[in-house]
Amino acid sequence: MSVVQVTAGGVVFGDAALAIIAGPCVIENEEACLRHAARLAAISRAANMGLVFKSSFDKANRTSISSYRGPGLDAGLEILARIKRETGLPILTDIHEPHQCAVAAEVADILQVPAFLARQTDLLLAAARTGRIVNVKKGQFLAPWDMRPAIAKIESTGNGKILLTERGASFGYNNLVSDMRSLVIMRSFGYPVVFDATHSVQLPGAGGEGSGGQREFVAPLARAAVATGVDAVFMEVHEDPERALSDGANSYRLDQVGVLIDNLKRIHEAASAAGARD
Repeated sequence: MSVVQVTAGGVVFGDAALAIIAGPCVIENEEACLRHAARLAAISRAANMGLVFKSSFDKANRTSISSYRGPGLDAGLEILARIKRETGLPILTDIHEPHQCAVAAEVADILQVPAFLARQTDLLLAAARTGRIVNVKKGQFLAPWDMRPAIAKIESTGNGKILLTERGASFGYNNLVSDMRSLVIMRSFGYPVVFDATHSVQLPGAGGEGSGGQREFVAPLARAAVATGVDAVFMEVHEDPERALSDGANSYRLDQVGVLIDNLKRIHEAASAAGARD
């Protein structure tokens, strides 16, 4: 079925092309973030695919009080603004509280509502009122049809620029499962659907002081989602996942991203020709 098309800095979600959202989970420092963005910009140009750079100025839902959260709102947005200027990539970042939305929207093309906050009315409304694209991650505790109320909250502001992201559902303790039916169901609501390939392989809290992950399943699940007919794939990537300050266990290796994107592009073209997105 057709969906609303939304555009972030020249990257179109919901048209014939597959889009990519990628970047390190959290801003670790300015130079590392810029280095990742430059590599991803080069990869996207080589593949002729639209890419949105993502990284968070704050990770407010870390497992441990001692876990690294990020540089904070002001410093983080300065770094993201530099990346936007120097690479030309559009920007996605998480927001956690309503007061962050207007400030983040001055830099970010897409405001992302984290999965744990998908039902937070004030946050959804504040994000929507900025006029930016709002990407709502489906909570691990929600069925796909439970995203309809989140859509209605955003639409109530007059903002119809919405993305819906699947990132797996809780499956017992410390485990997630990706239900590909969810992608089809949410896309039937009329908005582009994104598959979060890296958080879908996360093992929440399984590391005791942090979450674990099964990186080896990122590529197979991404390929399956594209074959199902999504509009975009979301990946947290890192040049050295074992040393990443957040979500390293489920981050995809930066030096392998180009090959995976090429694979996804070919699968998308075949799936589109077969009518998977009709």
